[in-house]
Amino acid sequence: MMYKISIALTFLLTSTTNVFASQPDVTEFLSVLPQYVDWAIEIDKQGQKTGKPLNEADLKLAKDVGVEHPEKVRIVYVEQVPYPYENRTLKQMGEKIGFIGEGITNNAQVFGYAIYVRKGYELDRPKMAHELVHVKQIEQASSLLEYSKKHLVDMAKYGYADAPYEAEAFKANEKYEVK
Repeated sequence: MMYKISIALTFLLTSTTNVFASQPDVTEFLSVLPQYVDWAIEIDKQGQKTGKPLNEADLKLAKDVGVEHPEKVRIVYVEQVPYPYENRTLKQMGEKIGFIGEGITNNAQVFGYAIYVRKGYELDRPKMAHELVHVKQIEQASSLLEYSKKHLVDMAKYGYADAPYEAEAFKANEKYEVK
């Protein structure tokens, strides 16, 4: 069974508006993607064990967004959203792309069904909808590696906010905005 999870390439709501401003060589990053995928699978497994299930309102929201298995989603509150800093190659990749580094704060990230949220960050209804769209996208992906490749290439081509997966998630922010 193919594990379908998100990767750090779906870093959400960072302080950087265009993580590919310098357009790094994507092929360099695609070669280390399998290392990241292996790490991300373990992070998702940990989140499934330690995270809290969605409350009734968020379960309803997940269904409305199109998540096939909202009962599997878990929220994990952490001091810092995980990243494989200990892997030198992946750390360098994250820094070159602009996902990690000085002045960059990752507030929330989806790893399959585990949504990691930085403590102190309010995951309100629009932001929860954004994250749940990523869960749905991962469920629909043909494989983790193909999902990851597509998202990385799209971010390089269109920029973070205009990449198709992110654009869809940002539409959910707007749709579920509390007015």
